[in-house]
Amino acid sequence: MSIESVRAFFSSHAPEVPIMVTEESSATVELAAAAHGVEPAQIAKTICLRAGETVLLVVAAGTTRLDNRKFRDRFGTKPRMLGADEVVSATSHPIGGVCPFGLPSPLPVYCDISLRDFSEVLPAAGATNAAVCISPDLMVQLTGAEWVDVCD
Repeated sequence: MSIESVRAFFSSHAPEVPIMVTEESSATVELAAAAHGVEPAQIAKTICLRAGETVLLVVAAGTTRLDNRKFRDRFGTKPRMLGADEVVSATSHPIGGVCPFGLPSPLPVYCDISLRDFSEVLPAAGATNAAVCISPDLMVQLTGAEWVDVCD
């Protein structure tokens, strides 16, 4: 189960960060914001993409959109969204629960600078009703992410 890999990740890397499980779905930015009582922008959405042959994750503020030109300028290619089955295969997380934690094998992780607007953000935690509240800097540190500017 995907949430279990996220629990194991935090248990060994940051046990002080609790996983919050809600009764209601948090599978979309709007649902997650309502479930956790925060603004939609504070939800850290994780997008699983292909840049050429490389599968990667981009984590960004919930109300931003991927800017194709910025992405192409940074990665040298147009971003390609992965299908749901490909996302689960790459991350072990279902759509709506995708996060950069507890991955079955390492993937490049990039955090958009839009996350820097917040002292804490809420990315999903491997399930469509689970999240963590974490500082963007700690998320970057724990995942080995690189800061990028690829969203509008």
